[in-house]
Amino acid sequence: MGQTAQKDAATESKYSFYEAFQPLFYPQSGNVYRSASGAPGPQYWQNKADYDIDVTLNETTNTLTGKAVITYTNNSPENLDFLFLHLDQNLFKKGSRGEAIVPVSGSRYDSKGETFVGGHNIGNVEMLQAKGNKTAGALKFEITDTRMQVFLPTPLKANGGKIRFSVAFSYQSPSFGADRTGIQETKNGKIFTIAQWYPRMCVFDDVLGWNTLPYTGPGEFYLTYGDFNVNITAPASHIVVCSGELTNEKEVFTATQQQRWNQAKTSEKTVMIRGAEEVTKPESRPSGSTLTWKFKMQNSRDVAWASSASFILDAARINLPGGKTSMAVSAYPVESDGGNAWERSTEYTKASIEHYSNKWYPYPYPAAVNVAGNEGGMEYPGIVFCHYKSRASGLWGVTDHEFGHTWFPMIVGSNERQYGWMDEGFNTFINFISTNAFNNGEYKEGKPNMHQMGRALTNQTLEPIMTAPAGMREGSIGLLLYYKPAVGLHLLRDQILGEERFDRAFKTYIERWAFKHPTPWDFFRTMENVAGENLSWFWRGWFLNNWQLDQAVTAVKYVKDDPAQGALITLQNLEKMPMPVDLEVTFASGKKERMMVPVEIWERNKTWTVKIASKEKITTVVIDPDKAFPDINPANNTLKL
Repeated sequence: MGQTAQKDAATESKYSFYEAFQPLFYPQSGNVYRSASGAPGPQYWQNKADYDIDVTLNETTNTLTGKAVITYTNNSPENLDFLFLHLDQNLFKKGSRGEAIVPVSGSRYDSKGETFVGGHNIGNVEMLQAKGNKTAGALKFEITDTRMQVFLPTPLKANGGKIRFSVAFSYQSPSFGADRTGIQETKNGKIFTIAQWYPRMCVFDDVLGWNTLPYTGPGEFYLTYGDFNVNITAPASHIVVCSGELTNEKEVFTATQQQRWNQAKTSEKTVMIRGAEEVTKPESRPSGSTLTWKFKMQNSRDVAWASSASFILDAARINLPGGKTSMAVSAYPVESDGGNAWERSTEYTKASIEHYSNKWYPYPYPAAVNVAGNEGGMEYPGIVFCHYKSRASGLWGVTDHEFGHTWFPMIVGSNERQYGWMDEGFNTFINFISTNAFNNGEYKEGKPNMHQMGRALTNQTLEPIMTAPAGMREGSIGLLLYYKPAVGLHLLRDQILGEERFDRAFKTYIERWAFKHPTPWDFFRTMENVAGENLSWFWRGWFLNNWQLDQAVTAVKYVKDDPAQGALITLQNLEKMPMPVDLEVTFASGKKERMMVPVEIWERNKTWTVKIASKEKITTVVIDPDKAFPDINPANNTLKL
């Protein structure tokens, strides 16, 4: 065999096949709570928190005053001597840990230097009798930064023990609350976007026990599922929207608005409930000084709401699998209306939710509310806040992304404080598919150049994806929580498993862990078990480490120096990440031959020779001609003879 073409002396490889493919990837075997197959185990459990909340908004002082009655059910196998709750508004309290770590240059996660008295004011914390709201005694509690520990007089029994207790609270809302809650001034009144507003139960689980990471800004939420009844008292001039179902529309809408509201429930097209020309007309609201709006939400992690005298309100029906329906609702000021802007919000909301419901898992809530506020984009169950200046593709993108969070992490309840990529990355992945499907590709995105993407996403200054959000530099968050995990899922779907196998496994993961609390290992195990593929090399390189990919074609030889007897093509893996090799060979006649060489060639090799059954001379060999793999050095992907 004679040499026909060869690159310069081969570069020394950094690749270790043992490190990439070593066994014992999973930190532990399956157990009765979490199966080795990635499914919840036969004794999987999670606790439950039900809330009855009454709150009043004072639009002059920007304060909320309320009381939450919490029914907490301990389904765990151990007795609990105390409970933990989140007090997220304490992020904005002077001297908080979150305030202390804001850099001098500022951060998305602060209150932009606003002067106000921030933080939760906690009043009485009282144990209640099993029925009714009669007190059974005060409960001792201790507040540490954004967490409150409540001490129980007797242990809360395992396997179904219940406690009812109430917490009185109040706080002054920041105008810019870490880009997640706030107040937007408009010419027709303030828009209050209210979130992280009531004391919320921390999760007690089989992984960490009490999950009590403080809220310092980066990293969002890990919350207990339950049912909500929420009564919101606001000025009568306001329209209030909230997670869940509005149950007293006859008390809070005018007769005309009630008729339009009911029409919207069955309409494919957007129905105007209160139009721009009606916003400043007193007759567009019922008389009186205040009104109480009542909402209910079942099997949810959270509720959020918004209130304003400035709201234009419109809605339409959402069609769900099995003949079920929901409502798409949009609330926005006149500043957001017109010019291919928020007048399309309900159209966008409806399309986004119908797509995800048919593609992955049915939307579970009675309404999907899109609110124009001063947040760049923020998600809560059944309601999202998007920036009031968003337009056209920008408004579609933020609407689709925030409602995509319904599936991750509202339905699949992952721990965002620990593993932010399991909500942001998964959501960014499904957003790409949804955007390409919307309105016959109105905002269709082209395929990215993965060579360029690979250099950015595996830059060696970046932390691994599995880093907790609070441990990432703020400048890394966009890449590591959103884009790199999404790119990884696209690699699995498009290049490694194929669309059919990937979608089957991904849907199984959603179905298994709907309204439950998965870990990354549950996701990894499910994908492997359902797809029937060992992917430990991929998880290890792309998620647990920040490995790079650099594949090279280094030589072409003809068998016995005769092109008619075939060719031998030598490949080299130069960096730490293994991947399949997409190989394209061009012959002298112009004919091309394409083959996918499996990743297993790198299980015990740094170089590999591929035999091609050629009949003529080869002119060019190219690795990854479609630029579909994140190869950081495409210069060595081509060998011309």
